[in-house]
Amino acid sequence: MNLEKQMNSLPVDAVWEMDRVWKWFDEEPQLRVAIITGAGKKAFCAGMDLKERQSGFEQGDLSIPGQNLYPPNGFAGMTRRVGKKPIIAACNGHAHGGGFEIILNSDIVIASSNADFRLPDVLRGTAALEGAFPRLCRNFTLQRAMWLALTAHKLTAQEALDWGLVQKVVPIEELITETVKVAKLIASMSPDSVIVSRAGIRQAWETSSVEQAARLTVERYGSALFAGENANEGMLAFKERRAPNWLPSKL
Repeated sequence: MNLEKQMNSLPVDAVWEMDRVWKWFDEEPQLRVAIITGAGKKAFCAGMDLKERQSGFEQGDLSIPGQNLYPPNGFAGMTRRVGKKPIIAACNGHAHGGGFEIILNSDIVIASSNADFRLPDVLRGTAALEGAFPRLCRNFTLQRAMWLALTAHKLTAQEALDWGLVQKVVPIEELITETVKVAKLIASMSPDSVIVSRAGIRQAWETSSVEQAARLTVERYGSALFAGENANEGMLAFKERRAPNWLPSKL
């Protein structure tokens, strides 16, 4: 996100453009992991462009988040995304509003020590309608979700680490290097296994039934995974005591 002067807050056109990028990423066989970050050292993403939205209201545009303003995959093409491949967030500062919603639906989060996370909607007369509320409850307890949503509490990087939202906190100068290191590690694994493992975890996260989540994952990917070239290559490489040569996923 490259709008540093406005804290990487996103106008509507940019939201739709990012949605197209993620769809392309999922369909491009040579790509295995993506990283999302913001320009500069101050903000990851400050959410929607409120000035643009206010101007739209004044002109009679009553489109709203969560309904008809953004693509089905949500703000930045991320907040309601199921997708196929993992996206790692390198959070380089403020992740507020829609920026926090992006973080909540990222597969892995690495944060700089100056990062913070906030839903300021109750201060603006709006609400986080792009997926934040159910994801807050999934990630945290009911009471922590209420605390964040109703008080506009600013969650520090250390708090986010303690709460399990963030996997690592590093100095901002090391953020991209550390995130790329994690991405390279994932990219070195079987792309088929990464896709199916991610799908199984997300299916469980999105549903309330362990049995249903497991069944849906098997139905969607089970046969294709174990009949695929990468499963054969992985087991053959283990037998031959060599590093596997993974092929682009066909799942």
